[in-house]
Amino acid sequence: MIMNNDELNTKLYEKMFAEQDTFRDWLLGQEPAAVLDHAYEYTMREDILMSLEYNDLTDAQAQSLLSSKTPLEDVFHEFENRETDHMENILDCITGRANDVVQRKHEEILNTPIYNHSGAYAREHDELPVYRASNNANIACKEALEKAINGNYHDNSLDCKTALKQVTDDFGRDRVVYVLANTVRQKDWDGRIDHRNKEWAQTIPVAENPDGTGTDRNCYFVVDQAHTGLVDLLVTHVRKEMALEKEQPQKKPSVIDMLQKTAAASSQAKAAPKKLKEAEL
Repeated sequence: MIMNNDELNTKLYEKMFAEQDTFRDWLLGQEPAAVLDHAYEYTMREDILMSLEYNDLTDAQAQSLLSSKTPLEDVFHEFENRETDHMENILDCITGRANDVVQRKHEEILNTPIYNHSGAYAREHDELPVYRASNNANIACKEALEKAINGNYHDNSLDCKTALKQVTDDFGRDRVVYVLANTVRQKDWDGRIDHRNKEWAQTIPVAENPDGTGTDRNCYFVVDQAHTGLVDLLVTHVRKEMALEKEQPQKKPSVIDMLQKTAAASSQAKAAPKKLKEAEL
């Protein structure tokens, strides 16, 4: 009896399916270690069957495989001996997944607002998650600044522009400014920092942040694993950049600019009653 193409492919599939059943029954009777050793083979044989389920061979191809006592085993060994992109595809999946996670973390950090209040304030106002997220982002930014400064110092010269871009791309300019200002404030005693940078740092509102033991938690995001002289160079670069930007009135103000204006307005409001009192005298 001559079989048509559908019948040939069906017969081949049934023969391979029965072969896989026999292999599975044998495998289930083995020790766990042996089962693990043959796990890859079993999985690949299942994939071969799935491929046959959705694809048809020509009459000649189906007949040639049907002539074998173990067509499934033959096809598996053919696959096993071939150069494939299997490992490259796996690596592509690994790097793709890793990149997705990195991108999500990057977006989370960029979208994390700067929390400009103390831990005590956060507790009182049920804002501890936001406070902690901001602190974690500050610490990560501090570490990135140290890496960027050390990595862009060559031949007795710091590439401030490149170092700054590397960190602002990941954390945003406002957080970089916040961390640098906090660093300068914490190192106010250090003579290696330009007095103009110290004055600038005082214009950036940085919340006092003591914990229950009296420790200032702002010390955890001080850029201290890079030479202070290099930190000062980067702060000078940032300070000058911000000064140039203020000369462009059409530019949308940053969060730091708005905080500076708020702090200045608050200082003026506190000074007003004193002036009125002097006028009355």
